[in-house]
Amino acid sequence: MKVYKVGGAIRDKLIDYPFTDEDWVVVGAEPKELIDKGFIQVGVDFPVFLHPESKDEYALARSERKSGVGYKGFEFFTGPQVTLEQDLSRRDLTVNAMAEDCDGKIIDPYGGQDDLSKKILRHVSGAFVEDPLRVLRVARFAARYHHLGFKIADETMFLMTNITNSGELEYLSPERVWLETEKALKERSPSTYIETLYKCKALTKIFPEISRVFDLASEKDKIDGKFHTLSILNYAAKLDTDPCTRFAVLFSNINLSNQSIPLNIKSTDKDIEVINSLFDRLKVPNRYRNVAINFIRYKDLYHCLENLDPQIILDMLKSIGAFKKVENLEKSIYCCEAEAQIIQ
Repeated sequence: MKVYKVGGAIRDKLIDYPFTDEDWVVVGAEPKELIDKGFIQVGVDFPVFLHPESKDEYALARSERKSGVGYKGFEFFTGPQVTLEQDLSRRDLTVNAMAEDCDGKIIDPYGGQDDLSKKILRHVSGAFVEDPLRVLRVARFAARYHHLGFKIADETMFLMTNITNSGELEYLSPERVWLETEKALKERSPSTYIETLYKCKALTKIFPEISRVFDLASEKDKIDGKFHTLSILNYAAKLDTDPCTRFAVLFSNINLSNQSIPLNIKSTDKDIEVINSLFDRLKVPNRYRNVAINFIRYKDLYHCLENLDPQIILDMLKSIGAFKKVENLEKSIYCCEAEAQIIQ
């Protein structure tokens, strides 16, 4: 039995990037061997175990075969006969397909170190197209490392577009879409996540409301919906690391039309209903929903506070819960500042 450190910890260590989680793969072992050592089995679809002390995840080396549709359409095979190279071959990107042994030696059968040095996000093999979730994952990694100059390989972007065209994205659950999106919103360049989905045609499948805004343009105001949305998100990311703020500005303009670019439009009750319906579909947590609705409902008032009756301002502050939790007001202020920078 041999144990190797794998995944993101190897990748980030090699580029001196902060990381917290460490994952491990066990080669040449059966589940009983780990259980006898005190490991706790938690995996349902395949054997994953928690270390009895560190609680790090240890997975038995496995291979897989496509057997159905979507990201769950796989059969997994584990056992002492599965090699480390076979396990690494099923991973999405070369930079994620490296391992480190107990002596610190890097095992890199698919050129991950070379791609790291070139700042390229490249798929491991043609099997990449079998898992539609990889479209979102690669877009998230692009957002994570954009500020370092990383780019997605052209051939990988081509495969991501093929996945979109295959219809496989339709089998992603709202929970999985939200999980990847929330992670991306926490990254340094969340707009890169959205722009990448747009480039590979996935945005219209995952977030059609945002995709429609991207396609809007106004000759009169010399601005387009795509530039507008990404610019606001970029600025919000600089103002606040909280993904709730970034989420709020990302979805704040889905009621735009060609006639209403740029912003400063009044959000009606119907607009709020449409937005709530969208959030229901995505199964957005209440914390994110509340920040977004507080901003979207009153954003036309935020931009003209100096002209408002004091009672209107007081009613608005009560409505968003500013007196109960000052953070509610702070988030709206961040959103307004990001929006104001773009519409000046």
